[in-house]
Amino acid sequence: MTARGGCRIALVEDHLLFAESLEIALSMEGNEVRRIPLAGNTRSVITLLPQVLRVRPRIVLLDLDLGAHGNGVQLIEPLSRAGVAVIVVTGNTDKVQWGECLRYGARTVLPKTTRLNDILAAVRRINNGLPVVKPEEREELIQEWHSHRVTAHELRSRLERLTHREQEVLGHLMLGHQVRDIAAESVVSEATVRTQVKSILAKLEVGSQLAAVGVAHQAGWRPPPQSPNSRAV
Repeated sequence: MTARGGCRIALVEDHLLFAESLEIALSMEGNEVRRIPLAGNTRSVITLLPQVLRVRPRIVLLDLDLGAHGNGVQLIEPLSRAGVAVIVVTGNTDKVQWGECLRYGARTVLPKTTRLNDILAAVRRINNGLPVVKPEEREELIQEWHSHRVTAHELRSRLERLTHREQEVLGHLMLGHQVRDIAAESVVSEATVRTQVKSILAKLEVGSQLAAVGVAHQAGWRPPPQSPNSRAV
């Protein structure tokens, strides 16, 4: 606690103007605010953890998209275990990721379109030991994340059935390439590529190339590097 009844807050935010606005507003409410520097050659978000903990904050306002540092969600669990209350303030509107943040210990998730006064109110409630998310809302978001995770795992198991060549062909389809283009680049016949596509659809249990691409995206799957002129089946 500070002398004016506020608390020590760390900002982990890579948008300078947004961070400065939060810092000013929070400071005017009597909080001691420290911005965590994100400059330098660091390329791993978890390396920010010691910097945050050195500040000994009661509350951390955390962005998820930290540029070259990666996804801020990796900081939530270790900060929560250390007794820090994490408020995620993000431009990401994906409720699945919101559920993930809550699952790993975030006290609340606020979109960056939230009014500044509402962000300040969340900080005050946490500082006063009050809840900021209704239990049923928290449970609903966590369940949405869990359901997505189960579905993604099942889809990845289907993708693992593909041969290396079929993975390459699916990678082409994800880029919007047509069968004739894939055949020309791979130096095989169109009939060969159609056979490979048919096998992909069967293994992924879908009825179209568009649906196969959708499965790959939903599972967060990435194709292997393309092998030039590969004829493997």
